[in-house]
Amino acid sequence: MAELIDLVYTTAGGIVGASVTTYLSRNHERRHLRADVQQRLQRVAAVRAGVRDVAPRGARNGRRIRYVAGERLPASEHFRLSVLLEDGMDAERALREALDGLVVSALSAGVPRRVLDFAGGGEEQALQCEVLRLIDFRLGGVLDEADLDALTAAGDDYREATTQLLLQALWHPWRSRLRMRARLRALRAQAKALHRRQQAALAILARPEHTLALDLGQS
Repeated sequence: MAELIDLVYTTAGGIVGASVTTYLSRNHERRHLRADVQQRLQRVAAVRAGVRDVAPRGARNGRRIRYVAGERLPASEHFRLSVLLEDGMDAERALREALDGLVVSALSAGVPRRVLDFAGGGEEQALQCEVLRLIDFRLGGVLDEADLDALTAAGDDYREATTQLLLQALWHPWRSRLRMRARLRALRAQAKALHRRQQAALAILARPEHTLALDLGQS
């Protein structure tokens, strides 16, 4: 009887030990995946912070910038501009590459794809606002200053909201699901309002009397 009891305890102990080991291993893996997502977010933020200027799409550092259809934002596409980082590299391409890395990392960490779509969109819309600001600067400031400040603030607010949505889904997946539908509905409304502001600014910047003064050349 004693041997049977010992066997039961030994078996139970083995099962518990294996379960604890599996849990700790999975918990370590989750932490590693989440840390990788945080690093990817920092890379995306570094691209956004490094935006310096807009320039004619074409020659750069003695070479031509290869253009791929569909990879440009509406403002840079309309004026056929490249958005440049401090080191002269293409900011839009760098942002897309950083976002691609973020998507792969976040999907591995279990973040829903629809959350990533909003997070990526938030970064692109914030960059779009920055491009509009740079074009306005090149034109000598044709946009109303209050409207431009409101546009920039709206872009930053939307980007921050989508980033927080991603972080909530990353660190508190079960809690975030409870309010997911309501938050996505609010973000869609916020995105529409931001888009209207961007379109209004773009319409002013694209007026003939302004574009004639935009001495940026063509590729």
